[in-house]
Amino acid sequence: MWWPEMRMGISRLLRLVVPFAAAGLLAGCFQPLYGEHSVAAGPGVRDKMATVDVAQIPAANGSPESRLAVNIREALLFRMGAEGKPLHPRYRLNITMNSTRLSVVVDLTSGRPEVENYGINAYFQLVDLQTNQVVVSDRTFARASYDIPGLAQRFAQQRGLRDAENRAAEVIADSIQNRIASYFVAGT
Repeated sequence: MWWPEMRMGISRLLRLVVPFAAAGLLAGCFQPLYGEHSVAAGPGVRDKMATVDVAQIPAANGSPESRLAVNIREALLFRMGAEGKPLHPRYRLNITMNSTRLSVVVDLTSGRPEVENYGINAYFQLVDLQTNQVVVSDRTFARASYDIPGLAQRFAQQRGLRDAENRAAEVIADSIQNRIASYFVAGT
């Protein structure tokens, strides 16, 4: 009678021991992405990202895209630690972008949109300035929706659109930063 109970206890113990043993063996393999030093004792990701020069993003002057292009570029410069232009850039980041607006929900009686979706599509390339070759070429996108209240609130649509543009620009900057950081860690 005691053997089945003991066998069940041993199997429970093994269920706990195996994952903890695996975690103990793999604990030394973890490297924080934005840590000070890399595992190979070379420069960290933060140091490598500070060598990236973010080029001006082309957009028509006075358009909403020009404001977003500046926001995305400034966010990337701040996040990469360049604080302006790097003194000795090793890489150049070229970005092109376009934006879209789509009415998602339309009031059937008035024909006025109630919910709109704002989107940014961005294409970026990281160019190694020593070899003048493209090392990373990728695309990203961001979508943000916003409500349009009734006709009594005249400026709510413009403020909602501006907030959606800002949120989408932040997502684009995050996505580009993460992709560049993964290149510096993995080399692909």
